[in-house]
Amino acid sequence: MIVKKIHFEVDNTIKAQGIQKTILRKYKNYSPQQSNVIVVIGGDGFMLETLKKYQKYKKPFYGMNKGTFGFLMNRYKTKNVKKSISTAKQVTISALEMNAITKNNIKKSAIAINEVSLLRQSRQAASLQIINGKKILIKKLICDGVLISTPAGSTAYNLSVHGPILSLNSKKLAVTPISPFRPRRWKGKIISLSSLIKIKNLNNKKRPVSAVADNVEVRNIKSVKIRINNHIQFKLLYDKNNSLNKKIKLEQLRKQTI
Repeated sequence: MIVKKIHFEVDNTIKAQGIQKTILRKYKNYSPQQSNVIVVIGGDGFMLETLKKYQKYKKPFYGMNKGTFGFLMNRYKTKNVKKSISTAKQVTISALEMNAITKNNIKKSAIAINEVSLLRQSRQAASLQIINGKKILIKKLICDGVLISTPAGSTAYNLSVHGPILSLNSKKLAVTPISPFRPRRWKGKIISLSSLIKIKNLNNKKRPVSAVADNVEVRNIKSVKIRINNHIQFKLLYDKNNSLNKKIKLEQLRKQTI
């Protein structure tokens, strides 16, 4: 792509803000509307926030890591930024859409790039039923929670709770339990990317549960529906030697050697 105008979005941390002046000495900072690419400087969490904040402009995003892990990011640089962006490879990711109903019948919606997770709110374990389309995946799951992960998010929270790593072209979602108590041997399920998942809280009075779409939380949910929304897409740019698919494959290899 030809890079003419860049908008720089810098995380509000000492580490990220310290380099803002360095970048802006070299490059003019255009508004998101005027730019043809948005450069995000920070970590993975800040990238997720920025993707949602500016999704309406349908611009490509190029991340530069000034956070901790930076799985969604490229290496930070101040030289040849435009050249790096112009030669970067684009990955298009569709969002997970969450539609939750609370115990007071209030409807709440949010989108996620990594995962939607349901988590117990109290000392009581959650009691959940999981339905895929018209098929019951599990009638009653007693657990700390469960998450639905995209391929891009499968190496994040999903991997930490021993979920499967999914390649970007797998066209799958991972349903992964968090500390399952009954049945203990249920390890989750890999399902089609086109699936409509419904999760019911079987006892919302005694066992309250929250639903979290990346960083948006809805508390005291009665039920939640989760599916991929192909009308909400994000374009991410990666350096040739630093592709998202390559990072996922490296995580798969690390998991196999542990």
